[in-house]
Amino acid sequence: MRSKITVVVASLFIFCGGSILSAAETEQDIINRFLKKAETKHVKKISWIAANFTLNRINRDNDYNKFANYSSNHFSNTNLPWIGEAKSFGIDLGLLLGKKFTWSVGGEYWLKMGTNQTGSFNYTPPDASSSVIDNLVSEVTVWGVSSAIQYYLYNPPSKSELLNRLAVRVGGSVGYYQASWDLWDGYQNLNLATSAPTSLNTTFKGAALAFSINAGVDYPLSFLDMALGIDVSYLYLNFNNVAWYNQSNEEVVATYNGASDGRVDLGFSGVRGKVELKRFFRL
Repeated sequence: MRSKITVVVASLFIFCGGSILSAAETEQDIINRFLKKAETKHVKKISWIAANFTLNRINRDNDYNKFANYSSNHFSNTNLPWIGEAKSFGIDLGLLLGKKFTWSVGGEYWLKMGTNQTGSFNYTPPDASSSVIDNLVSEVTVWGVSSAIQYYLYNPPSKSELLNRLAVRVGGSVGYYQASWDLWDGYQNLNLATSAPTSLNTTFKGAALAFSINAGVDYPLSFLDMALGIDVSYLYLNFNNVAWYNQSNEEVVATYNGASDGRVDLGFSGVRGKVELKRFFRL
């Protein structure tokens, strides 16, 4: 009889102890799941910051290159080189919208394009006497801001792992750009109001909207949630209002034939290649 009672008590003890242990494990699982959900809920968005370098291959058939050819004919001992490419640096800030779309804003600064030659250059513009130019300057500076939308075709970043595999994306952007163009002292420009040339000059300026389409990849690096991005794009950017205004508010322009129908529009459209270092963040 005692042995039976002992067996029953032992069985109850084992059953109760096992139930208590099982309940304790279940409670811990609940806590773990709660913490995981809380962490996931806290990470609402993924963002990034990127620094980039871009090489622009500008379409060779543009008004500036026509201007360079035309102006070179009026120098006896030098030539103005074409603008065929440009280098730029920029910064972008981005945000993942949903699972595959991203939105970003950024800005870029183009290094000076053109020429800056020091020496004694004989310049004979049309309908004017010859003069000596000591500093032959024709330099263009461009800067702009833009907003872009990207769509990840393959392996988009996720809230749990950010970017852990090669990702492929496509997209487009719209931007606002400004250009400044400095020409040598004595350049014979054209006053559109009077159709009269003059050698008085200041900085020519213009503004334009820009549009681009692109395809690119992001490759994760093994430190600080960094990634290497590579993009190929086509940029449409043409400045059609490059000029300066005198005290009478008359528009003064540069030309590639000495007449108003040869007004120089700075066209910098072309194919671009961009390399960027990107760091992802959880918000």
